[in-house]
Amino acid sequence: MTDVQFIVNSFGILVLATFLGALIGYHPATRRKIGGLHEADMPHVFVMYAVIGAVIGVAVREFGTVVGVVVFGIGGLIRFRSATDSTRDTVRLIIVTLVGLTAGLGLLHFAVIITLFTFALIYVFDTSPPYRIRVEGIAKDRTGSCAEVYRGILKGHGCSIIAEHHSLEKGRIEIVFRLPRRSTREQLDAELRSIAVDLRGEVDWEVG
Repeated sequence: MTDVQFIVNSFGILVLATFLGALIGYHPATRRKIGGLHEADMPHVFVMYAVIGAVIGVAVREFGTVVGVVVFGIGGLIRFRSATDSTRDTVRLIIVTLVGLTAGLGLLHFAVIITLFTFALIYVFDTSPPYRIRVEGIAKDRTGSCAEVYRGILKGHGCSIIAEHHSLEKGRIEIVFRLPRRSTREQLDAELRSIAVDLRGEVDWEVG
């Protein structure tokens, strides 16, 4: 941990990779195509994969291309022998594998940097997970008014609305949003249930 130059250089590489990954992942045009939780969470995944690429690059630079072959072999094992529930879990699985690999290669300081850096990213990304509410059973002629009421409550809670879709034929509203740290799903759900009966529908929750 006394190799200050390596630590600073490695940390700078991870920060740069995060910035560049976010630049692509959070492109304004991408937001228009978000329709569900998977698409809403993909920008975070892009950032994490950029960090993974940076980690592999540093390891290859320090120990040669043979490390790249090892990493691809491990990647194949993870892909075909491990079952994860989401892309996010797969990314974490790859990260912890790379942490173990770099520690085994003797880059103990880099393994610590990767762990702390990833811990910080997970805290930033996962303390405000994406949610989707599907509101059904709304009168077709009141879909717009109902959407406005639900949108107002979400914004009142400080939620960041990612996408919103209306279906006039089915009397349905779908809103994808991020819940702020200061609020909880229970608090928001209680307020949604307090909406006037003529503007309230059946709310189905889905969390990313």
